[in-house]
Amino acid sequence: MYEWIGLIHLSAGIVWLGGMALVIFALRPVAIVQMAAPERLTLMTAVLSRFFLMVWVSIALLLSSGLWMLSMTDVHLAPKGWYAMSGLGLLMCLIFAHIWFAPFRRLKAAVHACDWPKAGKALGQIHPLVLTNFVLGWLAILAVAVWR
Repeated sequence: MYEWIGLIHLSAGIVWLGGMALVIFALRPVAIVQMAAPERLTLMTAVLSRFFLMVWVSIALLLSSGLWMLSMTDVHLAPKGWYAMSGLGLLMCLIFAHIWFAPFRRLKAAVHACDWPKAGKALGQIHPLVLTNFVLGWLAILAVAVWR
């Protein structure tokens, strides 16, 4: 059972990190170069709407599976990397919640109103936060891999 829960935990992390990698390094740069603001902002809003729903599911799976695995271990014997990963993961969840409830909400409203300057500003606020979460996610993986 533990292995299956670990697989769920790993899979949810892969979905979240992989999605961020796709958006940061592939979709966003191409959209900036090849699309005018209205099309780019509409596309990014639609893509982020779908991806962010996947992130919510990933967060639920990561938190529940992580808590379950931690509960199956003597907390005094758990690797230090687990605690670092837990702290970084919670920080990532808080950053994502901020993205969802603040700039992403403003982005959707601005795109709906065809207010492209406001939409561009909101999307510009999301990018560094997603980049921060991407780095934190890799730091969490590093902590677990190195800090045993």
